[in-house]
Amino acid sequence: MTSEPDVLGAFDADHPPSRSLADDCVHCGFCLPSCPTYVLWGEEMDSPRGRIHLIQQGLSGEPLSDAMAGHFDACLGCLACVTACPSGVRYDELLNATRAQVERRHPRTRGERLLRALVFGLFPYPRRLKLLRAPLAAYRATGADRLGHRLARYLPPGLATMEELAPPARRAPRLPTRVRARGRRRATVGLLTGCVQSAFFGSVSAATARVLALEGCEVLVPRRQGCCGALSAHTGRRDEAARFARATIDAFEAAGVDYVVTDSAGCGSAMKEYVELLADDPRYAGRAERLSARTRDVTELLVELGPVAPRHPVRRTVAYHDACHLAHAQKIRSAPRQLLRGIPELTLVEPAEAELCCGSAGVYNLLEPEPARELGDRKAERIRATGADLLVAGNPGCLLQITAALRRAGTPIPTAHTIELLDASLRGHVDHGVG
Repeated sequence: MTSEPDVLGAFDADHPPSRSLADDCVHCGFCLPSCPTYVLWGEEMDSPRGRIHLIQQGLSGEPLSDAMAGHFDACLGCLACVTACPSGVRYDELLNATRAQVERRHPRTRGERLLRALVFGLFPYPRRLKLLRAPLAAYRATGADRLGHRLARYLPPGLATMEELAPPARRAPRLPTRVRARGRRRATVGLLTGCVQSAFFGSVSAATARVLALEGCEVLVPRRQGCCGALSAHTGRRDEAARFARATIDAFEAAGVDYVVTDSAGCGSAMKEYVELLADDPRYAGRAERLSARTRDVTELLVELGPVAPRHPVRRTVAYHDACHLAHAQKIRSAPRQLLRGIPELTLVEPAEAELCCGSAGVYNLLEPEPARELGDRKAERIRATGADLLVAGNPGCLLQITAALRRAGTPIPTAHTIELLDASLRGHVDHGVG
């Protein structure tokens, strides 16, 4: 490996991007058709190889300009380029290191600082999020949401998007700390309920626990858990992400489980990256490696174990959307499709441009709402063209993004998490359990 340069330019000496990784890029262009921002704008500096070129310039002494930071901010971090790259360039590692540098060194506008303070002071904290459920329910029950939609055009774009994407304020059943396995116990698993997931998508976690139990898993739900750090890690807030990661490791080590299961693609991706995030922490490096190795997406684990519970028919035409942090970061594509094809009488269809991000990308749709909206509308067009009557994905953020885009397109196709559809099939509750 080549040594890092003495002059870092755009970057400081604390975890700069690796020049050796940047130099692995041969600028072949295979990544271009897979990059959402390049597809939208056709700008070289808004492609993976263009951003790698900027990283190389920064490592050679070029200062961090507003334009340079803007190109890094515009990246969704979808990692489709990692899948497409024939040279195996680790753009994910380069991007994470670069974003951490941008967060530390690039001055934000007052509006950007306020929006980021709101997002990161709220979303990673489930107790704060749960306090929003009652006012959000009242907002909709009184019809104020209709007025809010009309007034949203006068709000800053990030806040307008937050208003549009606000999830249903349903109170999900509280999960017990232990859900017993049905029949012979095949594994003991810990379930990550997370932050946004536990506040607004508790029904998905409840479905995950039921499916795992029906498939012979004892499910433990540690009460001390919170945010896994995904939102922070994927936006360059490295120290904050590491703090959440340590707390998550503590919670699941104490549970003593065989596997840690996630049902949110971004969370699973972040937890599998703990080994890199905490590599320099002598107290947690080994523990992070062990937890990362035991982390599974729920569809991944179910395919590993194999089915034992009987499936009931689902007479639906289902379009499956690949969440980026499931397909590209975790390399999990076949497992969800295998589970869906195992449901009797279900017809599975594939949208065109399946590898292209929907624009959700964690909190990207709040921080960069305009390209996110364009990508959401593009994804909605491709889904409508399949003729599906249900859209299924393995990430709640994708479901919110695509639901909003389908609504804008005048085609409000119902949406569901992959595990919700499987849960409905296992329980025979298809008619009132999905969509």
